[in-house]
Amino acid sequence: MAATTPTTTLRQDATVISLVGFVHGTSHFYHFMFPALFPWLMPAFGLNFTQVGLTMTVFFVVSGIGQAMAGFVVDRFGALRVLYGGIGLLALSGLALAVAQNLPMLLLAAFIAGLGNSVFHPADFTLLNRRVTPTRLGHAFSVHGLSGNLGWATAPVVLATIAAFAGWRAAGIGAALVGLTSLFVLYLNRSVFADVASPAGSASKEQIGSTFAFLRTPTVWFCFAFFLIVTLAFGALQNFAPSIFERVYGVTLTVAASALTAYLLASAAGTATGGFFASRGETQDRNVAIALSVAAIAAATIASAALPAAALPALMAVMGFCVGFSGPSRDILVRRAATSTFGQGAFGRVYGFTYSGLDVGFAAAPLLFGPLMDAGRYTHVLWGAAALQLLAIGTALTVGTRSRHKGAS
Repeated sequence: MAATTPTTTLRQDATVISLVGFVHGTSHFYHFMFPALFPWLMPAFGLNFTQVGLTMTVFFVVSGIGQAMAGFVVDRFGALRVLYGGIGLLALSGLALAVAQNLPMLLLAAFIAGLGNSVFHPADFTLLNRRVTPTRLGHAFSVHGLSGNLGWATAPVVLATIAAFAGWRAAGIGAALVGLTSLFVLYLNRSVFADVASPAGSASKEQIGSTFAFLRTPTVWFCFAFFLIVTLAFGALQNFAPSIFERVYGVTLTVAASALTAYLLASAAGTATGGFFASRGETQDRNVAIALSVAAIAAATIASAALPAAALPALMAVMGFCVGFSGPSRDILVRRAATSTFGQGAFGRVYGFTYSGLDVGFAAAPLLFGPLMDAGRYTHVLWGAAALQLLAIGTALTVGTRSRHKGAS
């Protein structure tokens, strides 16, 4: 019989959610370790944008492959142990960056960082699903997403400031200290996770099946496809939105960048709001569908240039809020997909594989939309983002329908 998530007090849940959120923010901090230092790394090693951009390609390719595999390690050895290893690797990547002497050494640092980053989604979600009261999981996933956004926002400011005053090597050491601090905090509070069910005893053999049985489940592949699709849409905006707005609407780069900032801030607000709706009933797929429908309309409106440039920040904010709002419901959907077939014993492998779609999307977005930018088809990128969000709706509804049917059978 599958182990159930223990009912805990609000204080206990808040502690678990805060700790897992803190280490998730740490992982996102390292997403920007290299980009924040590009202005220093390029002249230091005589690199062009393509060469220095290889660091992020290596990071996300390694993270994507590693994340799919890390779930198996989490299910076998436990989420907390794996999380220790991941944070330690991130800290090591900062030190590797600080002592780099050439491009291959930079790529090695990116490899180490990607490997460390790969463990967080399967480990984090396993801890949250096993340790937090189910009725509070929506808020837990909301905080998890918010902490990631805070990590993204903090890294460029911290690392660029250190580099400006003490050099990029000092910034690498600073990044390493962030990882070591996170590892120290998690270790000090290890007793919070002491009663988490062990992987071996958390589900029956009938629920877990063979090691790779989950790959034969269509719902898992639909979850993977959902993450891939929504990340491709976000990647298009993250990489090219300021340049698109500058060329299509004739605004300054500062104004264009402010529209992207409006998207990111509204996305954080949407994530916080979405947590209040994600745990209610079994309508998470509909929440995602409605939110992404509005986001697609906003993207199409921007692509059509039907409104003046002054509307850009508002339209981007609407899109960002809706995408953020869908996040907690999305995470609940993946949980249901995992438990409806395999119980809690396969949390690690299911989350690890499905969330590797994020890394694949981040790695593929520049390759998919870059040629359109080079060809001057700027609005095509926005139409593509709108189409991808509509396509994601179909995958979300399919996951919800299949999970409800499986749970009822």
